[in-house]
Amino acid sequence: MERFPSLTRPVLIEQPLVEPSADVTDAFAWDEVACRKTGTGELPPLVRIWRHPRALVLGLRDRRLPYAGKAMETLRQEGFSVGVRNSGGAAVPLDSGVVNISLVLPYVQGARMDFHQEFRLMAQLIADAVKPWSSEVQAGEIRGSFCPGDYDLALSGRKFCGIAQRRQLKACVISAFVLVEGSGEARGQLAQRFYKEATGGASHTDDPGVVPDSMASLQELAGVPSAEAFVDSLRKLLGAEEAAGKDGTGTFDLVKRPELDSMRVELKRRYDHD
Repeated sequence: MERFPSLTRPVLIEQPLVEPSADVTDAFAWDEVACRKTGTGELPPLVRIWRHPRALVLGLRDRRLPYAGKAMETLRQEGFSVGVRNSGGAAVPLDSGVVNISLVLPYVQGARMDFHQEFRLMAQLIADAVKPWSSEVQAGEIRGSFCPGDYDLALSGRKFCGIAQRRQLKACVISAFVLVEGSGEARGQLAQRFYKEATGGASHTDDPGVVPDSMASLQELAGVPSAEAFVDSLRKLLGAEEAAGKDGTGTFDLVKRPELDSMRVELKRRYDHD
């Protein structure tokens, strides 16, 4: 893709599955700091793979729902980490069977700005990673899905992946969630429950009208055996059989703990408040 440096053998960061109590906002704080550094040339293009075992990530429009704070607190009382991301999109349930991918890429100076190209890059990467099991991935909005968008990825009309984007002046983060293991419908029911409480049961323009059975996992749709099998397919595509930083050292230092903590506080101040 002409706007981006080559993704041949990029720096790949695969983060371990965190504890359920870990703040999911850390994931987006990490991306935000890394994006700034990539834009200035301090860091190279990055691919980050991460998972959280029990979380609900909201979009900015979800936070504006009349009873969003109450719905968020209900889920926190049930042991979910709840956070608001600063990219596009809407509510996404996360668990150990959901693989999240972030591409952190600098813009090429003088290249034509086309945000659709960024979505297509991620969509193609994921479709290629699924090819060992299916070559029938289709892109296009799936009505009734959670976090709907033009670049939903689906098999047999049921969505397994959504893509969002965070743009800065000199770089961007393209992020995707991929339902690999488990029940897509059960995750849809969780999103549906959040919207029912966040809207007070009333009609609202920012409620996507989730239909739980519009979602399914790659395990259900194509027989992908595990999240690890899908991640291994990604590694091979990226030319990185062994992900750097897998043991929590090395490339994790690309974003220092004080930078991460400061950005988490800033994101919560901006987006996660009444």
